[in-house]
Amino acid sequence: METTSESKIPKLLETYEADLLAAWSQQLAATNPRKGSLEAAELQEECREFLKLLRRAVQRGNMTDIQTAEWQEVRGLLASVSRTRSQRGFTPSETAHFVFSFKQPLFDRLQQDLQDPAELGREIWQATTLLDGLGLLTVEAYQKAREEVIARQQEELMELSTPVVKLWEGILALPIIGTLDSARTQVVMESLLQKIVETGSEVAIIDITGVPTVDTLTAQHLLKTVTAARLMGADCFISGIRPQIAQTIVYLGIDLTNVITKATLADAFMLALKRVGTTIARTQP
Repeated sequence: METTSESKIPKLLETYEADLLAAWSQQLAATNPRKGSLEAAELQEECREFLKLLRRAVQRGNMTDIQTAEWQEVRGLLASVSRTRSQRGFTPSETAHFVFSFKQPLFDRLQQDLQDPAELGREIWQATTLLDGLGLLTVEAYQKAREEVIARQQEELMELSTPVVKLWEGILALPIIGTLDSARTQVVMESLLQKIVETGSEVAIIDITGVPTVDTLTAQHLLKTVTAARLMGADCFISGIRPQIAQTIVYLGIDLTNVITKATLADAFMLALKRVGTTIARTQP
């Protein structure tokens, strides 16, 4: 671990903080890739806060391990900056530029204050290592923020792609489009059961016309949903059994003998109407 007595950087940051801030802010304002997304005043405040926290951290004697408690405030600020930039459409390199751009004003100040080439080289190397680590930290925080957004969007799309529709009094339909995996099965099951409770429906139709393929795992997920619906007191039909899917089910030896299946949603709907004691008659023109 480096100590404050072995490096001139802590003293330099304390003595020339205002000058460094002015030079850095001016440089960032000139090279800001998203001027419409980041106001000059906001950028100035971010620079000021970063320099303040950086000065505090290095004065505590640790300039090599930014994962320690001394750097917690700096890590928190950079995470916040990275999240904000990811939300505004910045790229990872544009986000990391916030830290990397501080090298130039810091190196210029080191060259002005240090005359010994060997000492200057050591200090520049130490500053480079430190700022590179902090810059990579912003990239990691940026990536984490983007992954959180993507995961949230996937959850929202999953919920939107499994709507439970009320076809008739006492009859629900759940059209499924796309692959049915374990995570989606949980969403499907929760949506269907919640709707059964809300409407008091007697019949639920799960339509798999939009499911491209049915394998053993998909069939197991369907059976779990059917069983859960039955436990809630609702009959559950499966519609959309196309010829190729029927052949696949037979080939895989999947047992659907206890489940009512129909080729089309219309066929399943007609059967559901009978189950609830409703008939439809064509009116005379």
